Amino acid sequence: MTQANDNIRYEPDDRSPHPVSAGLGFQITAITLAPVAITVAIIARAANQSETYITWAVFAAVVVSGTVTILQAVRVGRIGAGHILVMGTSGAFIGICITALVEGGPATLASLVVVSSLFQFLLSARLSLLRRIVTPVVAGTVLMLIAATVMPIVFGMLGDIPEGISTPAAPLTASVTLVVVVVVSLRAPRSLQLWAPLIGVVVGCGVAAAFGMFDYQGVLDAPWVGIPDVGGWPGFQLPTEAFWALLPAFVVVTIVGAIETIGDSVAIQQVSRRRPRAGDFRLVQGALNADGVGNLLSGIAGTVPNTTYSSSISIVTITGIAARRVGIYTGLFFILLVFSPKIVALLLAIPNVVAAAYTMVLIALIFVEGFRIVMRDGMDPRKAMVVGVSFWMGVGFENKVIFPDLLTGPLGALFGNGMTTGALCAILLTMFLELTSSRRRRLAVGLESSSFPRIDEFLREFGTRIGWNEASTDRLRSAGEETLASLLQVSRREDADGRKLTVSARLVEDVVEMEFLASSEEENLEDRLAYLDEQSETPDEREISFRLLRYYASSVNHRQYHNLDVVTVQVPGSR
Repeated sequence: MTQANDNIRYEPDDRSPHPVSAGLGFQITAITLAPVAITVAIIARAANQSETYITWAVFAAVVVSGTVTILQAVRVGRIGAGHILVMGTSGAFIGICITALVEGGPATLASLVVVSSLFQFLLSARLSLLRRIVTPVVAGTVLMLIAATVMPIVFGMLGDIPEGISTPAAPLTASVTLVVVVVVSLRAPRSLQLWAPLIGVVVGCGVAAAFGMFDYQGVLDAPWVGIPDVGGWPGFQLPTEAFWALLPAFVVVTIVGAIETIGDSVAIQQVSRRRPRAGDFRLVQGALNADGVGNLLSGIAGTVPNTTYSSSISIVTITGIAARRVGIYTGLFFILLVFSPKIVALLLAIPNVVAAAYTMVLIALIFVEGFRIVMRDGMDPRKAMVVGVSFWMGVGFENKVIFPDLLTGPLGALFGNGMTTGALCAILLTMFLELTSSRRRRLAVGLESSSFPRIDEFLREFGTRIGWNEASTDRLRSAGEETLASLLQVSRREDADGRKLTVSARLVEDVVEMEFLASSEEENLEDRLAYLDEQSETPDEREISFRLLRYYASSVNHRQYHNLDVVTVQVPGSR
C-alpha cells in the first residue's frame, strides 16, 4: 500500500507563499554557495592558477549554478526536472580538472568541459535504450557512494580550526550545531522546522565566534558590490595532445555525474509528494538535459563543470517544502549574491566545523535515500552482489587502499574517485548480468485490442518452450492480456492510431519477465495499481483489468520516457 507523506507542506506545483519560498531559498543559498566557490578555488589553486582566473572561475561557476537551478525548477520544454534540484560545482571532477589545468591550462579545461557535456544530451536522448544498464540499483549505489566518499572529508573538517584555538572549541561547536539542527528538525513546531538549517548554522557560528573562530575582518574589508575582471575568461584552443589524452576520462566522469543526476532526480520525485508516485523518467531526461546545459555553459565560461546537489533531497525531507518556486528563489539568490563580495565573504566566513556538522545530517539522509532507491527496485542475490561489490570497491579506491601505487597521473584522477570507480563497477556488473541472461523472445504488434490473439499465442508458445505447466502458462497469458487491457485503458481510447507495441519475454529462474514497449501514455500503471489499494473493493468495470493484473503479476514497473513507455511485468510459475 502506498504510504502518504504527511510531512510535505507544499508539493512542486503548489504556490508556496513568497516569504516561505524566499526564506528557504536563502537558506539553501547560504549552505551551498560556499561549497561551490570553495571547490572551484581548491581546484584552481592546486593547479597554481592566477588569482585573476580564480576570481573569474568562482564568479562564473556561481552564475551558471544559479541559472541552471532556475532552469531545473521551471522546466522549459524538455529541459529541467520541474523540482527543486540545486546545481553546483561537481566534486567528481576535482581530480581530473586539476590534471587538465596542469597539463593544458584553463583553455584546455574549457574545451574538455564543452565537448564532454554533449554526452549528457546523448545520454538523455537514449536513456530508454540504456534502461537495463542505468537501473535504480546503479543510481541508488551512486547516491550511497556520494555519502561514503564525502563523509570522510566532512569528518576531516570537524577538526579544521585556526591555530591558537583551544582544543574543546571544535567538538563543542560541532556538537551544538548538530544537536540544534537535529532537535529542531525532529521536535520543533512545523513552522520552525523550515528554519532548522539556518538556526543550526547561526547558533553554531555564535559558539564559534565565542572561541574566536569567526573571521570578521574579511567580511568588513569586502566591498558591497563588485564584478570580477573579465580578463580571467580563458577562451578556447584547438585540441592538443593533452586534450585527447584527457577526453576519455572527462567523458567517463561526465557519465558518472549524469548517473548521480538520475539518482537525484528519481529521489527528489519520491520525497516531493504527499502521495508518492512512480518515477517519471521524462522528468529524469529533463534533469539530464538541464545538467548538460549547465556543463555546456560552464565550459563556455571557462570554469569547472556542475551537477545536481543531492542535498536538495535532504532539504525537502527536512523542511517539507517541495514547491518549485523555492528553486527559482535559490537560483536568483545565487546570481544576486555573487555580485556582492561582502555577502560572499560572509558566507565563506562560516567556520568549517559548523559547515561540517550540518553537512553530516544532509549526507546521512542522502545515504538513506540511496538505500531506499535500491530496495524499492526489489532486492535479490544478484542485485545484492552488484550493490555490495560496487559500494566497497568505491570505498576502497576512494581511501587509496586498493592498488594505491597504480593511482597516479590521469589514471589516478579517474579511478582515485570512489564514486567514479564504484559507478563503473556497478555498470559493468549490470551489463554482465544483462549479457549473460537468457535471450529475450520478441513480438511486434499494433497497440490495439485486436492484437490480443497474437500476444496470447506468443505467450502460450513461450510457456511451452520453457516447460511451464498449464496453470503457470495460463497465468502468464492472463497477465499479458490484462497488461494490454491496462495499457489501452490508460491511453483513454481503444483505437491506438497505429502505434506500435513490442512484447518481449525471458525466463529468470522461476519468473518470466515480460516487457511491453509502447508509445507514451498519459497515466502511469504503477500509480493506478497503487491507487487501487486506497479504494474499496466495490467492482468497477474501469478497474477490473488493473485488479486482475495486480493479481496475476508479482511485480509491475512502468517507466515513462519521451515518446516511449516501458512496462515490465514479472509472473512467477513452475514446471
